[in-house]
Amino acid sequence: MSDFSRLVPNHILRLVRAGESRPLKQPSGASNPVLLNLNENPFGPSPLAIRALQCALADVNRYPEIQALDLHQEIASFHNVKPEQVLVTAGATDLIGMVGRALLGPGLNAVTSERSFIVYRLATRLTEGKLIEVPMRNDGYDLEAIAKSIDRNTRIVFIANPNNPTGSLLAAAELDGFLQQLPDHVLLVIDEAYGDFASEFIRRRRCAAYSRSLEYVSQDRNIIVLKTFSKTHGLAGLRVGYGIGPARLVALFAPLRTIFSLSSLAQIAAAAALRDSEHIQRAVKNNAEEAEALTGALTELGWRLPQTWANFLYLELGQDAAAFADRLRERGVVVQPLGLWGAPTAIRISIGTPEQNQQFLRAMSSLRH
Repeated sequence: MSDFSRLVPNHILRLVRAGESRPLKQPSGASNPVLLNLNENPFGPSPLAIRALQCALADVNRYPEIQALDLHQEIASFHNVKPEQVLVTAGATDLIGMVGRALLGPGLNAVTSERSFIVYRLATRLTEGKLIEVPMRNDGYDLEAIAKSIDRNTRIVFIANPNNPTGSLLAAAELDGFLQQLPDHVLLVIDEAYGDFASEFIRRRRCAAYSRSLEYVSQDRNIIVLKTFSKTHGLAGLRVGYGIGPARLVALFAPLRTIFSLSSLAQIAAAAALRDSEHIQRAVKNNAEEAEALTGALTELGWRLPQTWANFLYLELGQDAAAFADRLRERGVVVQPLGLWGAPTAIRISIGTPEQNQQFLRAMSSLRH
């Protein structure tokens, strides 16, 4: 039998050899653990989305609307932009991959920070391009260093704001200055998956403006802003995300979306959840209050952690994070060790309900003493 792998491009073969697509084995431990590893909404899906889903179940024998036109219109109206400036995809991660495939190739590169969203790296590996990861400054993006890393072969800069997994924030004024330096051949992708949480922290802490990203879109800058229904809306399992950008850019990426990639249930649930302000407010209020409580309690236990602007905490342990996470799981709590993010001695802890957070603190206390 012939070696069919000889027909597969080298950049794909590297993924095969690295085992990128193999299922991850779940570590053993408590049977019903508190899941604080994936930054999900601890209160579940939007109740409005659940009701919409229940009404739509009888029609799942029908194909979804191919272009998700109604959802595009709903999102455009919500953000006061035009439908042609919106691109809905099967999660924001899908759109990240589409941008990479469209713009990267041999000799070309994307730039981001170290210890940022791991999908930027994965999306780049699916192309023949290169990802440049710039060292952090104070657990956050070093925009000055990122600007210096951009060269004539750079096509994308990925910025997560707030950043995942460190929870750091770039204020609007910082991004204003960075955007002024960006060459015309570079697309800025601003990932605002945790923007609702950041906005609530900004309101409570009376800080400077969080984001002017949609103003950049109205100015026809080379920018795509990423949003998701996976966090405050509680629809992570349905995989719905979207980008907002100038129509001339959205038109370049739209053809890469797989036909029927967004199920009818996902479209209906997202449209219902978009305006569920009560559910969103419950999530961001709990998050802001519990973030402060968790930070204070962990500090009392002797840990030091940076201020978060998202729905998770970043904790440097000074020891093997995977082994530490296994010990937490044995005590009924699942957190995310960050070895794959280049931080093998750190964990990320999603902020849960008060009850879940107390269980986590009890487990942490038992490991500290």
